[in-house]
Amino acid sequence: MTTFSVSLFPNQIPTIPPLSTFNKCNVNSITSIHSLKYPLQFKPFSSKPSFCFYESSNSSLTTSSSESEIEQEEENEGDIDSDSDFFLSTTSSNGGLAPPVLKKRKRYRKEYPGESKGITEEMRFVAMKLRNDKGSSKSSGDSDGVWEPSMEGLLKYLVDSKLVFETIEHVVEDSSDVSYAYFRRTGLERSECLARDLAWFSEQGMEIPEPSNPGISYASYLKELAEKSAPLFLSHFYNVYFSHIAGGQVIAKQVAEKLLREQQLEFYGWEGDEQELLREVREKLNRLSEHWSRDDKNKCLKEATKSFRFLGQIVRLIIL
Repeated sequence: MTTFSVSLFPNQIPTIPPLSTFNKCNVNSITSIHSLKYPLQFKPFSSKPSFCFYESSNSSLTTSSSESEIEQEEENEGDIDSDSDFFLSTTSSNGGLAPPVLKKRKRYRKEYPGESKGITEEMRFVAMKLRNDKGSSKSSGDSDGVWEPSMEGLLKYLVDSKLVFETIEHVVEDSSDVSYAYFRRTGLERSECLARDLAWFSEQGMEIPEPSNPGISYASYLKELAEKSAPLFLSHFYNVYFSHIAGGQVIAKQVAEKLLREQQLEFYGWEGDEQELLREVREKLNRLSEHWSRDDKNKCLKEATKSFRFLGQIVRLIIL
């Protein structure tokens, strides 16, 4: 309780000091004061009346307050004052408006190399990266920059290649998946050509070997992949033909010069322009891949790497 003595004179109304002078902290609109009482109280041994002011947090009259309660109230008032100052400073800087809401900046995903042109272009970049990563490293048998094929190795290569192409063609032709229907009878099929080439070698008295591990492994992998995911299988489908057309001409020239006495194999010949046939397949695959998710496309790029490695093992059979 805070007591102030005020002298009363005749015909004079006592002047009550401002409420803020009765409290250690300034009274403002935020202070939690619910009611104030101003009873008139007389001292027992004084003829002068005095006014007593009571500050209460509830509607009931409070006669005293402990020092700890007063200190707690002062701390609370200080916290409210600091929050109020922050709010006032923020709103005053914006003309009394609420602080602006900062929008999170939208981040755009960086495109993959070749993505704007289609999935086949992305796979071409994968092939280029694999070639660049190899650098100047050379396979065994080519240490002096000379590629020396053998007849035995050539036959193994043709037999394994025939198994791979047969697997691809049968999957596309026999599958009920509508995605494969777009790639039937493209003009790029090679299994029948390989069968005629092997028959010619047999007529020349050469023994045709059984498929070896590289061809068997790849064919088995393609069958499993075709049942699991059409996008992943079609990644191999395109890269098998792409690799054969892109690198097949080099192999055909080397084989013809060194082993076949200029005899051309049907494996390396097409009825029509092979580049145009491949372009048609490329456009179909790009249009189809527009409906694939980015995750499926990323998996296709990984499968492209696997395809080139499988095919590399089969090509190496020529020089082993």
